[in-house]
Amino acid sequence: MPETILASEKPSSSSPFNPPSRIICHVCQKQFSQYTCPRCNIRYCSLPCYKSHSLRCTESFMRENVVEELRQLQPDDETKRKMLEILKRFHSEEETDSLDEDVDDSTLSDEIIQKILSGGEVNFDDLSLEEKKRFQRAVASGELSKMIEPWDPWWLKPAARTICLSKDGTRLVQPMANQEESASPENDLETSESSEIPLGPETPLPSLSKLISTEPSPLLTVHLVDIIYSYCFTLRVYNGDWQSDAMGSAMVVMSISYVLGQSGQPETLQETLSYCLEQTCSPAYRHIGGLQFGLALVDDVASLLSLGAPALICMLSDLQRMIQAGERELKSEKRRKLRKSEMKNKLKLAERKVYFMMCWVNEQPREAWSSLAAIVRAEKSSFINHGGSKSVSKPENVAENEGKVLIEEM
Repeated sequence: MPETILASEKPSSSSPFNPPSRIICHVCQKQFSQYTCPRCNIRYCSLPCYKSHSLRCTESFMRENVVEELRQLQPDDETKRKMLEILKRFHSEEETDSLDEDVDDSTLSDEIIQKILSGGEVNFDDLSLEEKKRFQRAVASGELSKMIEPWDPWWLKPAARTICLSKDGTRLVQPMANQEESASPENDLETSESSEIPLGPETPLPSLSKLISTEPSPLLTVHLVDIIYSYCFTLRVYNGDWQSDAMGSAMVVMSISYVLGQSGQPETLQETLSYCLEQTCSPAYRHIGGLQFGLALVDDVASLLSLGAPALICMLSDLQRMIQAGERELKSEKRRKLRKSEMKNKLKLAERKVYFMMCWVNEQPREAWSSLAAIVRAEKSSFINHGGSKSVSKPENVAENEGKVLIEEM
């Protein structure tokens, strides 16, 4: 018996003697309908027909669902504040876009949008040719940098001056009375700043006498400046978020630090800062800011030194965690066996040096750090007064220092 085709909305009953009837789509009148509008009960065959069958019907249906969903939500004051900021930002961007008539449409393709909504990662290769051009124009013009919140280094915040560590370098537990006081609104900012400061070592630091049998080298102060500079450089480059690329961050530290990356043993502060500034002005990092960026990092070094041993130990502990995370990522990467083994050995050696430096810093007198900070600032002023004419080339005594052992292996 031939199949019956109906144009009516009323469905027909089916039986063994009466096969099921099929209804034509009431929108396009071409395909068989498969769906029913939940609002007006009209039969349609596809999403385009549903969207075009009644704009008022679809919009009111979506509006009712959204309103009902919003009614069920109970936003707090923080959520309302964030939503208000988003709306203000969107309004300002919309006004800017309306004034700029020459800008091309920057809408992403449907495939990219779906990938973002599904939580997937979008790579540069996923973009179309036009999208890649727009992205590169945005990078070159600095438009993308405006979307990134500027990062405030933890060592420049007031909470960094109040770091307390025990005699063995571990973090002291905050008393309950202080916790109750910090619950007040006046101390909310102070509490959030304290949470951004890196944690100190998890285990007590041993004394130097248990690590080496001889007196530590007096040049360790110079080597510490080199390590601090490389740490500040890396955190500035990664906007404070080295966890997003631990392996890359560790490699940046190794490329900037003469002590950790080249096993160098600079003997003067000028030699150390010259090498660090040379690396900052090298072709690999010149685009970040060049000499001015390097001189600002010297200020970061002086600021960290002026905070004293507790902040320095937290900094070195954070650097050690960064290198350890880089080692873990290196294990999961697919590289040449020889190259992978070489990088692993360098990272392991750098980790040991950082740990030794932590133990050494923990035993130094408090007044040593303010003096070293003053010397670093004086060296920077001397460099500026000479108009940057001081040598920023690689130290000449690399070969003769390679045979010296200033830090004995543990």
